[in-house]
Formats: sequence, C-alpha cells, structure tokens
Amino acid sequence: MKLPFGTIKSSVDSNSNNAKLKFSTILFENLCHLFNDTYTDLLILCIGSDRSTGDSLGPIVGYNLLKYPLNNLVVLGTLEKPVHAKNLEETIHYIDQNFDNPFIIAVDACLGRYERIGYISLNYGPLRPGAGVKKTLPEIGNINITGVVNIDGFMEYTILQNTRLNTVVKMADIISSSLKNAIWKFSKKCIKNFEEDI
Repeated sequence: MKLPFGTIKSSVDSNSNNAKLKFSTILFENLCHLFNDTYTDLLILCIGSDRSTGDSLGPIVGYNLLKYPLNNLVVLGTLEKPVHAKNLEETIHYIDQNFDNPFIIAVDACLGRYERIGYISLNYGPLRPGAGVKKTLPEIGNINITGVVNIDGFMEYTILQNTRLNTVVKMADIISSSLKNAIWKFSKKCIKNFEEDI
C-alpha cells in the first residue's frame, strides 16, 4: 500500500553494520512494489551542487553510478554535470521531452536533527529540493532518497559549506552501491520485458 506523500518508508544509519545490504533490500522491495510495465524507463536524478560539500551528495552518487555498467538506466546529475537550483527546471523539461513515462528516483542531501546525521531515508512521492535552505523549486520523483548531512535550524548555507566530506562520501557510497545492487536484482527477478540484464 502506498504511504501518504512524504512519509518515510524506511531509513538506515550509514554508520551501522551492513548499511549497504539493508538499504539495498529496502530499495529492491520498493521497486518490486511500485515499478510496473506502464513505466518506460528507470531514471535516477541526483540533485545538488559540487560547489558545496554538504550539497554534493547527489552529484557524488551520480558520479559513482556512472562507474557501474548499468544498462536500461538513465542517470542525470553528476560531479561533471550537476543538476541544481539553476538548471533543475531545464532538466525537468529535458526529461519531459525525452521520456514518455519514466519512473524517477530523486536523490538529494538534506538537513535534520543532530541525532539523524548520517541517516539515509527512502520516501514515497516527489522530492522537494531546496526545502532545507528555504528555496521553492519544482518537485520531482516517484520516490526519493535523502541523506541527512548536517543539522537544520539556522544559517543553512554556512552549515552546508561546513559539512564533513567524509560523511557525504560515505553516504554517497552506500546509496550508489545500494542502487546498483537493488536494480541488478530487480532486473533479474521483477522485470520481464528487459532485453538485457542490468
């Protein structure tokens, strides 16, 4: 059953044992539950900027995913070509023009409570990018993955600039590895019309 918009389906502490396995399982189960043959493509949209440590989670995930030989998968938003506030609308227009009905997994960093730093969450519904820094940007995604990179509450831009790179890289590694493994397993067991394995 689909949960209400914005409800956290599951989350994993990136510092916990077997975080990759746990998050990969969460992704796989949700893909099997939500993806069906009405969708034409599987697209991962990684949002963020390579100019801010805290906001670089999405582009690092996209960069990592390009290193894996994943067929039948589209990745937008990398360190070389990030998708951020200034080009998000243009990117959404590109998606609308080039894909009939893609299933979109949106990935972004977020700010949260101190005790939640390092947690990666899978949510149903579109991502609201820029919410943590009080920006109003277009919503995007069938499901979204967010990683809490630092604390929320005040001076958000400064907080993002002073986020530890180690925290971001560790979370990006878990997200990208989990996506790779979940999509490979998903293509083997749940999608009948894929011509090739992912």
